[in-house]
Amino acid sequence: MSPILIAFVAIFVVGYACIALEHPLKINKTASALLLGVVLWTVYSLSYGAFGDGMGIEAFREGFKEGLIEHLGDTAEIVFFLLGAMTIVTLVDEYQGFSIITDRITTNNKKKLLWILSILTFFFSAVLDNMTTAIVMCALLRKLIGDQKERWLFAGMVILAANAGGAWSPIGDVTTIMLWIGGQVTTVNIMVATFLPSLICMIVPVLILSCTLKGDIERPQVAEDGLVIEPRFKKRIFFLGIACLVFVPIFKTITHLPPYLGMLFGVAVLWVTTEIMSRRHSMGEKKLPTAASTLEHIDTPSILFFLGILMAVACLQTCGILGMLAQGLGNAFNVEVGAPVAEATVGIYFIDLIIGVLSSIIDNVPLVAASMGMYDMTTFAPDHPFWSFLAYCAGTGGSLLIIGSAAGVAVMGMEKIDFIWYLKKISWLAFVGYIAGAAVFMVGSLLF
Repeated sequence: MSPILIAFVAIFVVGYACIALEHPLKINKTASALLLGVVLWTVYSLSYGAFGDGMGIEAFREGFKEGLIEHLGDTAEIVFFLLGAMTIVTLVDEYQGFSIITDRITTNNKKKLLWILSILTFFFSAVLDNMTTAIVMCALLRKLIGDQKERWLFAGMVILAANAGGAWSPIGDVTTIMLWIGGQVTTVNIMVATFLPSLICMIVPVLILSCTLKGDIERPQVAEDGLVIEPRFKKRIFFLGIACLVFVPIFKTITHLPPYLGMLFGVAVLWVTTEIMSRRHSMGEKKLPTAASTLEHIDTPSILFFLGILMAVACLQTCGILGMLAQGLGNAFNVEVGAPVAEATVGIYFIDLIIGVLSSIIDNVPLVAASMGMYDMTTFAPDHPFWSFLAYCAGTGGSLLIIGSAAGVAVMGMEKIDFIWYLKKISWLAFVGYIAGAAVFMVGSLLF
């Protein structure tokens, strides 16, 4: 490997270390991700001597600009999709629409509550995305469970269920969204191929943990405050918001346009609806929330984090490092890169399994982005088992460590869960579920 490529790898490793050590360094990971992306592209733009052989400097600069704009366009599709989804979900939450579901949970039995929350999280995540669902369920746990350590245990299972639920839906996890937008997977196939493995990945840890739980939980005394929304408004915005999210894959199928346009269409519909409602129905001195007011509460750092990290990975793809990694994995598992592969082999399953485990250490978003850069669709055609299994492994493998997924990071921030505590109490359950679901996928693919 040339010195310049070693420099790229070194910069990437240092940047990722800063992201992983966010709390000890007390530097937000978004700042590290943005800095990493900018520094890598800057170094690449100044590396004419290494990458500009056989072309003039002007031709190199023109090619650099075209490549940068192309990658920025691909990244922007994901960023705007997430921005739209977070706007819709936050608006529903501000209208207290999720209380339609949460108010119906009345049991105090630990086992029953674990199963109810896990199943609810699993299916909610498929529609709302895993990070948003984890945030909503974590807020619910605060109303249901008073003891912190008991709440941590349930929160850990929420992370597992949210990641498993997001893996089988085209809009449930940012990594599956990336594969779906990129054309590697289609709506029906990803749901059929990964639903059962994802379900097993959730059920096995819940089954194991439920055998150890006894008694009832003690509910905390929660004081209700803030704006009181009339039930009719809650229902209206809740069902309209869910309809807008569910409409996105239908929109893509009918129009063949990028999914982010369908998501922005949903935002526009809700925006118009809430503006009219806010104007017509005042709540005393307070007004009903609108999409405009909701934008102030969007988790912008998370959006910018994805922007920085995806652009950083795009630079590694452009300079050829990901191709070299693909070649190395291909040689290790006898998968030829660049040649059509008609059927699944054992080798591709090991590649995906490794990517899934790695996603718990450094984040699944860049790993899937790297895989999409390493293996194009001449190597693995759309809906090839490689892509479906990648969606499963990257989505559920992030549960192995609490920093391995957006859902885990969100819950960690809300509940201040200790990294070592999660490693001792939850990681082994996540691993058992991960392997169980993977075994179901591999057996099903090889047989059918």
